[in-house]
Amino acid sequence: MNTFPTQHARVLSGMRPTGRLHLGHYHGVLKNWIELQHQYECFFFVADWHALTTHYEDPDIIPDSVWEMVIDWLAVGINPGEAKLFIQSQVPAHAELHLLLSMITPLGWLERVPSYKDQQEKLKDRDLATYGFLGYPLLQAADILIYKAGLVPVGEDQVAHVELTREVARRFNHIYGREPGFEQKAEQARKKMGKKSAKLYSQYHKAYTEQGDQAALEAARALLENQHNIAVNDRERLFGFLEGGGRMILPEPQPLLTRASKMPGLDGQKMSKSYGNVISLRDEPAAIEKALKTMPTDTNRIRRTDPGDPARCPVWQFHEVYSEESVKTWADEGCRSAAIGCLECKQPVIDAVLAELKPIQQQVRELEQQPKLVRTIIAEGNELARDVAQQTMEEVRRAMSLELF
Repeated sequence: MNTFPTQHARVLSGMRPTGRLHLGHYHGVLKNWIELQHQYECFFFVADWHALTTHYEDPDIIPDSVWEMVIDWLAVGINPGEAKLFIQSQVPAHAELHLLLSMITPLGWLERVPSYKDQQEKLKDRDLATYGFLGYPLLQAADILIYKAGLVPVGEDQVAHVELTREVARRFNHIYGREPGFEQKAEQARKKMGKKSAKLYSQYHKAYTEQGDQAALEAARALLENQHNIAVNDRERLFGFLEGGGRMILPEPQPLLTRASKMPGLDGQKMSKSYGNVISLRDEPAAIEKALKTMPTDTNRIRRTDPGDPARCPVWQFHEVYSEESVKTWADEGCRSAAIGCLECKQPVIDAVLAELKPIQQQVRELEQQPKLVRTIIAEGNELARDVAQQTMEEVRRAMSLELF
């Protein structure tokens, strides 16, 4: 049972369809999604528009990658009965909110996102001097805000993207949440809470605004979450009034820091397609065995009789992920004393990787035989996502005076 307020009980995360998923995706993202789907209301989406930010000249890989990725999600255990699975481009409201947010987002906010220059440096072979690439963090913000997601699972290197989203939401609420007579409407909403709750709310509000009492702020938020006798708009006004702002139209999300993936590549670097060091979830067992048998080891072990150092060997990093303590002890001692050879050391890793992927690949084969089922799952997820997105857009249009009929 999580302790987050309701607005923080919704999780949103997405993946770009730019090729086959590999063990890095599985250990770094998908295992986390499997846990989250049991704890929160989860929205997991195929970020096909985001794929275009770097692959706009070669979009042919995207359609096949979309369906392969969805099948892989289902095969590893993402459950459409517990999480909403959908495709970004099938919910056009993402693009509308992105456009509207671009009207109020200072250019400097996008230029200072750390990954902007980093990615340009790493992807020098591609022309990324486009608005799409500059503006992709704002599209990410729209992805999050349109579902009023409270939690966004990210690694430490992506926290800046969530902070940008928070700044955009804060700016939007400041500009458009100050409806005429806001304070009076907030006071009327407070009275609707009932005498006891209204008094508590006032006490918490005073403690926070006058003394900066963060605990009082959290208590007031929890109090509002349990109010079922006031309308949604009144609740949003009271949320906004708590911090001295306007009506909270777009809630600010929080980063949900995930465990850093320990999945190494075949060369000891981070597993990444760009490094050519991956094991894909769909690779044939023979290809996986060959890749692991031929992966580099400690360069100081030239002969079988030479002792080695596990810290210098990429194979040891695989043992860290897959092996039990007894196997790690065997590998460590055997390497340092030259009691075992490198091929012997690799065998437990080979067995573990193949055992992990066997049921996943079996599920993949079964799902590939049921394309109608897979497309139905996504069609239903698209519809659910569109419904939620439409509700947010109605509020946004109303706030921006764009409801003309």
